[in-house]
Amino acid sequence: MSRTFQIRTFGCQMNVHDSERLAGQLEAAGYVPATDDAPDVVVFNTCAVRENADNKLYGTLGHLRPAKTAKPDMQIAVGGCLAQKDRGEIVKRAPWVDVVFGTHNIGSLPTLLERARHNSEAQVEILESLETFPSTLPARRDSAYSGWVSISVGCNNTCTFCIVPSLRGKERDRRPGEILAEVEALVAEGVLEVTLLGQNVNSYGVEFGERDAFSKLLRSCGSVTGLERVRFTSPHPAAFTDDVIDAMAETPNVCPQLHMPLQSGSDRVLKEMRRSYRSARFLSILDKVRAVMPEAAITTDIIVGFPGETEEDFQATLDVVRQARFSSAFTFQYSKRPGTPAADMPGQLPKAVVQERYERLVALQNEVAWEENKKLIGRKVELLVAAGEGRKDAETLRMSGRARDGRLVHFTPNELNVRPGDVVETVITYAAPHHLVADGELISHRRTRAGDNAEAGLRPKTNGVSLGLPSIGAPAPLPVTTGGCAL
Repeated sequence: MSRTFQIRTFGCQMNVHDSERLAGQLEAAGYVPATDDAPDVVVFNTCAVRENADNKLYGTLGHLRPAKTAKPDMQIAVGGCLAQKDRGEIVKRAPWVDVVFGTHNIGSLPTLLERARHNSEAQVEILESLETFPSTLPARRDSAYSGWVSISVGCNNTCTFCIVPSLRGKERDRRPGEILAEVEALVAEGVLEVTLLGQNVNSYGVEFGERDAFSKLLRSCGSVTGLERVRFTSPHPAAFTDDVIDAMAETPNVCPQLHMPLQSGSDRVLKEMRRSYRSARFLSILDKVRAVMPEAAITTDIIVGFPGETEEDFQATLDVVRQARFSSAFTFQYSKRPGTPAADMPGQLPKAVVQERYERLVALQNEVAWEENKKLIGRKVELLVAAGEGRKDAETLRMSGRARDGRLVHFTPNELNVRPGDVVETVITYAAPHHLVADGELISHRRTRAGDNAEAGLRPKTNGVSLGLPSIGAPAPLPVTTGGCAL
């Protein structure tokens, strides 16, 4: 009988996509996804960005200890950024853990599980550099209609608040042909939307010396038949060039959405963060994007309470938020991470000061987002119907979907058999700060293969892609192999 597995993911989109790769490997090794709360293998894919990441992991491992005692054959594996950071400390603090693996060797998981089982002792394997690019590994996708495609891993920046570069290493770029092959493989499985992933996605091409590689990649995605939506995250303002803006505007399936981290509106704080741009540069990019895509929705990340941040610095951030008119913002209270330069900076702010500023920022951003969303009432929108995004959908008899600009819209299907993965058109009738509502009759409903797969409980499963030398442009026929849909 096959052993079952469960993967628990913490953190960003990178980790979510890595978990798809981990699931693909385990299935290829003969494991099957668990259908109950008693899996044979539990894998934690961790994040180290937030201050409480350690406490969250070790607390969860502690809760799992009784299950391990009751079922000794159960295996627990810990991977991701926190594993890369803490290494052997994990099995010291939680000796019931069987496997620890790092960000550079996610492909080792099945072997390490087997070795731990055979040797009856914990296996800790942390590599200092990338063992194999994750794209060469099989992936079991979470969504029938939308897929992540990693175009690079690692980061060449040295932001003083960020621990990621030391855990994921220097930037490594995939070959353009491999990226397009994976995109085509997903589309062949019915996927309608892909999101290109990179720690600094728009610096793509730095490894093989092609400065406009990212804009060329966006244009090439426009040539993939059946690919309806292309998104990307997250670009760095310092590397955001006009050719990328032109490619966004001129490639029909690239969505009018931009997520670009601001972090702070204070030039002094940006300098202390080692963010190589200033607020005027950031705002000028937004102006250029809106000049060619007036309907673009722009989102961001902002950190409140960076060491030494004064009230004047914070007011500068509020000023930029007022000018930028973000449709939404991921706002964070500064979190000290041991091993980062900012952790040792003077001027660490009291929690109460940071909390008060954070609440003011959230209130302002909610006000701005609500004002911007109200402008969309009466507008027709095309939605890719989503699963699990509307927490109150069951009680309101609504469904939810994402507009092309990324906004979340709750709509009324009016007894039509609308499935996640289908595409509908409707009209916005109500606006709130974090979502829109469309309670009228649907203008149109297009059933899709993605909807068929979602209804049948099928998910794409793509094999790893590895091709030849870098090239870019309209994709030529490629030897793409896919594993078909998997339950």
